Amino acid sequence: MSVQEVLLLAVTKMLSGVCVAGMTTEPDRVTGLRWVRPVREHGNILLGDITTAEGSVLRPFDVVALNMLRARPNPPHAEDWICDLTRTRPCVNRRLEGERRAAFLQKYCDCDPCQVLDRQERSLCLFKPDWVEGCYKLDPYTGQFQARLSFGLYGRCYRGSYARGGLSVTDLKWRALGRAWLPAEGGGLDFDEGDLEARFGIREIYLAVGLTRSYRGAFWPMIIGVHTLPDYEATVDYDNL
Repeated sequence: MSVQEVLLLAVTKMLSGVCVAGMTTEPDRVTGLRWVRPVREHGNILLGDITTAEGSVLRPFDVVALNMLRARPNPPHAEDWICDLTRTRPCVNRRLEGERRAAFLQKYCDCDPCQVLDRQERSLCLFKPDWVEGCYKLDPYTGQFQARLSFGLYGRCYRGSYARGGLSVTDLKWRALGRAWLPAEGGGLDFDEGDLEARFGIREIYLAVGLTRSYRGAFWPMIIGVHTLPDYEATVDYDNL
């Protein structure tokens, strides 16, 4: 594929390293545009790999030039592409903001997100849920932080393996929002769409969902991008993801 433009829709935390994913300009009949997940030949992508020569860390809605070497599908992770992030540093060509971002989200929702959520035929999708609720939790003793969301889609509830809380959210900015929202001494809070609108002015929510690598014999859905209209403000502390 060589150097291609990718609109990032996910910049996320992993147990070891980070992960990014987005869409190219190549059309796709189900997703609108072709999803790709850049991966390294060996090992995980690290924070330094997604830092530009100018020192900026890549963010969702950056349109990035990436050196995509070859496809490496690993079902259900059909979107994996080996990417050279060392010799050819990622370069941000522009950002999608405001009305252009809103138009993109409305246009490129997945026609069949259940291919990811239920049938696991592929591993990345973007959609507008029917409703959203969630929680943030910070253990004051261990410092462990959790961000979770539940949502409804096509009349079905998606709550993950937890009766309360929902699917894990790995979106760096959404996690930063929760750290700022919670009291410094820790604790937990639950919220719904009404709370998000009242506190942050959020009127619409779009979710990007990805499947984990195999864990305990299964691939688990997690929320890798929380995209809102209008956008919300949050500062990511890259030393405390």
